[in-house]
Order: sequence, then structure tokens, then C-alpha cells
Amino acid sequence: MKVKDLNIPGLQYTDSGNFLLLAGPCVVESREIVFSVAEQVKKISDKYKIPLVFKSSYRKANRSRLDSFSGIGDSRALAILGEVKKEFGLPIVTDIHTAEEAAIAAEYADVLQIPAFLCRQTDLLIAAAKTGKCINVKKGQFLSGASMKFAVQKITESGNNRVMLTDRGNFFGYNDLVVDMRNIPQMKETGVPVIMDITHSLQQPNQSEGVSGGLPGLIETIGRCAIAAGADGIFIETHPDPARALSDGANMLRLDRMDELMRRLTLLRNTINSF
Repeated sequence: MKVKDLNIPGLQYTDSGNFLLLAGPCVVESREIVFSVAEQVKKISDKYKIPLVFKSSYRKANRSRLDSFSGIGDSRALAILGEVKKEFGLPIVTDIHTAEEAAIAAEYADVLQIPAFLCRQTDLLIAAAKTGKCINVKKGQFLSGASMKFAVQKITESGNNRVMLTDRGNFFGYNDLVVDMRNIPQMKETGVPVIMDITHSLQQPNQSEGVSGGLPGLIETIGRCAIAAGADGIFIETHPDPARALSDGANMLRLDRMDELMRRLTLLRNTINSF
């Protein structure tokens, strides 16, 4: 299956030969930040003919500490994502965490994303599948690429063939992640598009202070490797000022660095396409 076969409403440049891009801030912090990021990544998408799905979580359910920021309120955040979709003509991807959330988020999102820690939750996968939306399942940090065929089967056997998989690294000890590029060809054997999350895969989770660290200086390195390994798309979280971000700031890319990164990755994708 190719990216264009996912039939994501509003997705442009599917015949450009470029990679699919899922990009945006980690979570909806405010209308101002979400609109600022959406405007910039849309310009970059148009400039390099990159198929773009705008990403932001309306709520972050998986937090280390009770006082960690989880969102501004579901209804308010979803409404903002709906405004982005209308204003910029971009398809939307957002996380869901329970089976009950699937139908609610599906009213606003074009792609429902299953977080890595929840990729084996059968009732969640079935509920997502039954919305008829495209489903992006993140590979659990504790799973091999090959084992993700079972997540795909749960969705397809529930009547939905619009599935893609995203790798975000594997646990390396207690407080670090590593990326095994073998996961990309292994997941592609399922027949669905495979995405590489080049920001979360650089997290250093579960630090002693209860806030995850990260290695954003290696974002381009992981992106280059993923495209060379045959990934169909790139997932990246970006923020105007990651140091002030309310969630996952340690591994997000500064928004003003997105253009140059996308230029470089587009050049690499064009080279790969020539083989």
C-alpha cells in the first residue's frame, strides 16, 4: 500500500514522490502556538511538495507526574484543531487513549493515532478501526518491528484497511532509547506505509526528576537514516520555543529549523527515488 492509498482527505502532493510528513507541536497548548506552527509547516509543505498531515494531541494521557501538563481541555483543544483544518486545509492527526475517545476525536481528525504504550490494546484498535478513519499505530518501545503485524491485523480484520505504522525507537535500559533501522523493512512487510518518528525516538524517558530528556541534535541523523532505510514518511514534533513547551520540549525541533531540515531530507528522498 502507498501513502495515497490511505485516502486521507485533504492530503496534497501524494504524487510528488516525497515522503509523508506528520508534523506539529506535541500538544495543543494554545490557539496562537498551534496556528503559528500550522502556518509555517504548511508553507514548507508547499515549498517542497511534501504531503503534510498536521499533528497535535488534544490531550496527553501518558504523563510521568500528576502535575505534568496534559492539555487545555478536550473540547477546546479539538475545536482548535478543527479551526486549523478549516483555515489551512490540512488533514489532522491526533492521539486517542481509550475506545470511547475514538468516535469523539474522529469528528475532528482525519487520522487517529494510537500511542506506543497502547499499541496492543485490542478494544482501542477495534474502536479506532470502526470509525473508518485512517489509523496510525505507533510501535511500542518494547516490541520488534515484526510483531506489529498483529496490530495491523486487528484493525484490518475489524474492517479497516487504512493503516500505517510508526517507529519511535526501542527501550535501551531504563532511561534511553535506540533506533533499530531493521524495524522499517520488517514493518513494511505488513504491506502498510511505515513512518519514522524522529523526535520521540530521541527521548530519554523517565528521568529522576520526572521529566523526559532528549537529544534533538540527532534529529536530522535519524531522519536521514530512516529515509535511506526506506521509510515512507517522517513524524516530527516542532515548536517555536521548545524550552518553553509544556510537553516533550526536550526532544522537539525548533520551528525555525524545520525548513532547512525538510530541504535536506527532500534532497535525500529524491536521491533514493533515483535508484
